[in-house]
Amino acid sequence: MTSAARSGVAAANGLEIVYEEFGNADDPPILLIMGLASQLTQWPAEFCELLAAQGFRVIRFDNRDIGLSTKMSGARVDGNMWLRMGRSAIGKPSAVPYTLPDLADDTRGLLDELGIESAHVVGASMGGMIAQIFAAKYPERVRTLGIIFSTTNQAFLPPPAFAALQSLITGPKDSSRAAAIDVAVRARKTLASPKYRQSDAALRANAERDYDRSYYPAGIVRQFAAVTGTGSLLEYTKRIDRPTVVVHGSADPLIRPAGGKAVAKAIPGAKLHIIDGMGHDLPPQLHARLAAVLTENFVRARG
Repeated sequence: MTSAARSGVAAANGLEIVYEEFGNADDPPILLIMGLASQLTQWPAEFCELLAAQGFRVIRFDNRDIGLSTKMSGARVDGNMWLRMGRSAIGKPSAVPYTLPDLADDTRGLLDELGIESAHVVGASMGGMIAQIFAAKYPERVRTLGIIFSTTNQAFLPPPAFAALQSLITGPKDSSRAAAIDVAVRARKTLASPKYRQSDAALRANAERDYDRSYYPAGIVRQFAAVTGTGSLLEYTKRIDRPTVVVHGSADPLIRPAGGKAVAKAIPGAKLHIIDGMGHDLPPQLHARLAAVLTENFVRARG
């Protein structure tokens, strides 16, 4: 955390959601929703500060089952993971402990607790799926919508590259800190933007920071079940009527560009930006470009 961040805990949807804020509390709010297996720290502080410097109150938070927010201890993921993934590939839901609409309700509870009537909502990866559901269920709470490397989960979209999927479901060789960090670094390198590489030292430092903040693999299993168990989001996505921008990397190995294109196609008036050489990460080299794309969309709401 940088000195510019303020932290807090919100009672939301029966849970405790840990959040951080940047910028002036009286400025228009931006709510950043992060993805699968990713703590709030995966919204880089430098990126948050860049948005805050443009006159926004920037809020990032830990979804349930990750980071410092409530862990759903004892909730079992039953059934076969591969069968659940197969059903997801054709847009079908499965029985899971909680679904993405539940996480959208967590998001609503966070805004309620913070006293925010509406916000610019930006979601990345699974966070982009949550953001779509949130914008459809609670349109009055959304000023604009930003979707970064996400998808509608509708039937027959291209699957992840095998190496990308493997990086998510392969655990460490033992229970040591070093083994867990090695796995995290390998996953981040697999998903990284080939045109905007970060050094191995930077990736390792980030993985060490996140491990020491919170390491809870059981929560990641349940989050993955929520993604694969919810089924197609298309009926939510088609209901969105807020100014929307969709950003996707041409080199994303986890959620293929077709996922972002499906989101943009389903939302009337959505603007699609495909960034050449971007993968499934937010590299420092793209922070200014991403901030510019998002703030351009924020202005559309005023228009």
